[in-house]
Parts: sequence; structure tokens; C-alpha cells
Amino acid sequence: MQSGLYVSLSSQMALEKRLTTIADNMANVNTTGFRGTEVKFDEMMANNQNKTNTKVAFVSQGNDYLDTTHGEMQHTGNMLDFAIKGDAWFSLDTPAGRVLTRDGRFTIRDTGELVSTRGYPVLDAGGAPIVLNAAGGEPKVGTDGIIYQNDRQVASLGLFEADIDKGYLRYENSGIMTTEPPRAVVDRFNVGVEQGYLENSNVNAMHEMTQLIEVNRAFDSVSSLMRDSEDSFKEAVQTLGGSR
Repeated sequence: MQSGLYVSLSSQMALEKRLTTIADNMANVNTTGFRGTEVKFDEMMANNQNKTNTKVAFVSQGNDYLDTTHGEMQHTGNMLDFAIKGDAWFSLDTPAGRVLTRDGRFTIRDTGELVSTRGYPVLDAGGAPIVLNAAGGEPKVGTDGIIYQNDRQVASLGLFEADIDKGYLRYENSGIMTTEPPRAVVDRFNVGVEQGYLENSNVNAMHEMTQLIEVNRAFDSVSSLMRDSEDSFKEAVQTLGGSR
């Protein structure tokens, strides 16, 4: 009977984590370049068996992972908006270190430095800040990320990849910091840049709402089961104790 309470408690902890990820996804449904968070749960077997020799299984608290589905491309016509085709990221130099993002809303400072919406320098393939000619007119960027001004090559947008499965941390909306150092993408025919486009969040609001309803119902069911188990346990104690 106690095992049932422990199993229910582990289930509630897992459901709480799923609720947290759903809430975060819903909050970023309109965040440019955002990739939703999913949770993988594993079954864990208890070391001890109960008196009926039945194995007791618990659910883990879950491990976060990024949904790598691409968001919808939105045409903006802005020459400083960029979207990535394929599995790659832009890289920013932030106070916390190198951050990967798929939010390609960039601007040019008076100094010519290409920066993100938060003012962080955008890096080239070598990890150096990209500096353009502020008076050189609108830049043109090819699908390979090479930047031209006045028909002259002046810089190149860096595209990077990293093994996110080895660990990551969120950084300001759509940014992530990976445990493994990012690597520049070189000579990949299936990765490129689209100028004048942005990638929308890949979060499906209707799917998340459905998940939210299902998780809330599951949470209520587990809570009801725990109450019933506790009542049964109390009745058994009272009966065996001779109080009834």
C-alpha cells in the first residue's frame, strides 16, 4: 500500500515538471526562433520487491530536450532579418559567453558592428564579431552566409552546430548555451541562410493546450488515487489496531 503512495508521488513530480515545460512553451509561442522543450520520462524499478513479490516501478522526474522541428518561415523583407535553413545556429557573444540562437533579427550599430536585438555581437565562423561598413548601404547575404556590400565581400555570417543532447541551458528566450563547444558548419549543402526571412517559434499552441488539459486531468486522477490509498491505509490501521 505504501508502494502505491510512492509511485503516485513520483508520478506527480513528473507531471509537475511537464506542466512547467508546457507553461514555458506557451509563454514563447510567439518568440522568434524559439524551439520548444519536451521531456523524456524513464521507468525505474525499485530495488526491493513487495511481499507479493511484485516489482514496483517508478517514473523518473524526466530529462529535458529540445524539439528540433523547424518553425515556419516568415517573409519580412527586412534586409537585416535572417533565417537558417537546416540544423544550425547563429552565435552571439554575450556576458555569459557564447550563445546559440535561431533568432536572426539583427541591426547595424553606428560603428558597423552587427548585433542582435539585445545588442550582443553576432559572430562569424571564426568566432569574431562581424563588423560591416555602416555607410556602405544595405548588405546582401547569399545562402552560404557570405555578406556583400557594394558588390564586395565584407564578412560572413557564422553558422554553428553542437550536440545539444550532451546538455544545454536556456539563455534569454530563444538562446541556448551548450555543454559542448559549438563547431562552425563548413561545406554543408543542406544548411544555409535566407535573407529577409525569420523563423517563427516551433511551438504548436493547440498541441500544448491539449497537453495541458491532459496533464491536469492526470494530476487530478493521481491526487484522487493518493487520497483513496491513504483512506484505505487508515482504515486498515484502525481495523488491525482493534479500534473498530
